Amino acid sequence: MAYVIGVDLGTSGTKTVLFDETGRTIASHTVEYPMYQPKNGYAEQDPADWREAAFATIRAVMDKSGIPADAVKAIGLSGQMHGLVMLDKDGEVIRRSIIWCDQRTAAECAEITEKVGAARLIEITANPALTGFTAGKILWVRNNEPENYARCRHILLPKDYVRYCLTGEFATEVSDASGMQLLDIPGRCWSDEVLAKLDIDRDLLARVYESPEVTGQLTAAAAARCGLKAGTPVVGGAGDNAAAAVGTGVVRDGRAFTTIGTSGVVFAHTSGITIDPKGRVHTFCCAVPGAWHVMGVTQGAGLSLKWFRDNFCENEKAAAALMGVDPYYLMDKAALESSIGANRLLYLPYLMGERTPHLDPNARGVFFGLSAMHTRRDMLRAVMEGVTYSLRDCVEVFREMGVSVSDMMACGGGGTSPVWRQMLADLYACPVKTVDSKEGPALGVAILAAVGAGIYPSVPEACDAVIHTANVQDPSEKNIPEYEKYYQLYRTIYPALRDRFAALAALD
Repeated sequence: MAYVIGVDLGTSGTKTVLFDETGRTIASHTVEYPMYQPKNGYAEQDPADWREAAFATIRAVMDKSGIPADAVKAIGLSGQMHGLVMLDKDGEVIRRSIIWCDQRTAAECAEITEKVGAARLIEITANPALTGFTAGKILWVRNNEPENYARCRHILLPKDYVRYCLTGEFATEVSDASGMQLLDIPGRCWSDEVLAKLDIDRDLLARVYESPEVTGQLTAAAAARCGLKAGTPVVGGAGDNAAAAVGTGVVRDGRAFTTIGTSGVVFAHTSGITIDPKGRVHTFCCAVPGAWHVMGVTQGAGLSLKWFRDNFCENEKAAAALMGVDPYYLMDKAALESSIGANRLLYLPYLMGERTPHLDPNARGVFFGLSAMHTRRDMLRAVMEGVTYSLRDCVEVFREMGVSVSDMMACGGGGTSPVWRQMLADLYACPVKTVDSKEGPALGVAILAAVGAGIYPSVPEACDAVIHTANVQDPSEKNIPEYEKYYQLYRTIYPALRDRFAALAALD
């Protein structure tokens, strides 16, 4: 039996999972680490924490499993995207990493847009300049810490810094590099035009690979720390969402997944490059060589339900504690006591502004149609439906772009709710499924590692062998038209309030 390892470098911690070649979990281990916020809107982490967590978790799964080191055929890396790691000429970290959720680069995003041109930037990088992306962070360091920028000889993404620590190689892969805003997304290579216009030296950037390609081998020093064999291949891996796509089998046209975590993501595979000229969704290279994905984001998805739980569901929380169940289980039951449309009550889930399709940081949450006859259960159902309408907005943008969705997976905490999955199935008008593995990105990059090691011939064939469906929620023909009329009304509310949101934001 052959084995592979998936390392998932998240924001709160690194989780490493050892799998056998069939995708069965053998052992897993997680190490957490802090995030630093030196100023309002800043978010940083220490790359040394990532390095030590990777070494410790790999060593832990090997120790737990008792598997011989030479049975592990390859390692795959997944990670939080967009973070900036700067190394000096000796390969030492210059400053803490500015990570994905940092918001300090508004001025640099304006600089990028001015220098490249708004339309041209989307044509090349498939996205407008966004504060989360890496290019703005590079310019911020150059503008504000010139002494650090002058020392910089290598720029890496978070998981690729761990790769460097494991292999000594400066390498990245197309899915994670897509989020730097320096990659030619259609061409799957660094954009000389964007680099020239932003005056960034191409030599600072790592070599770009496809996700299942071998990027290097474990050094003797790293192998000794990890409990593995020197020379073990390390493949490109993938950014977190691209890795989750592989881990749920979203590797062919027509397939997509919806994640309902704090935010919500709708992610669809496409074998042809397609870019939204309005910049409402991201187009990135995906982990399947020669293919791409489109991704829409709802900022306040699971956050909306958590906000409602924490402020209005004390009864459910108390009862759940007595019953030994999750409060969300009882909230599901309560939502079912209200009908579709929540007695003509609609909710806009814009607690944190919105990304898709509105790109409006000023947007805010709204209950529309609230009357004295409404109950807390109506409000609960309206929240769940409003999040689902917002996710449907993402799918509508995909359809405008010619990306079809006929097979949908559900992931994240919200994906465990059969009530929410039924809402998704009815509003998407397609089956919504879950998979039997809960390892997501770690499984995804382990599959990529298995392909890189030659255990499987391709990513889709590996997924066919490893990924198995657990639950299927079919759409209800009766529910589809009922939801449709409320969804069409929902779509008209934001445009009517857009200027009022801006006026509200301008108030002292």
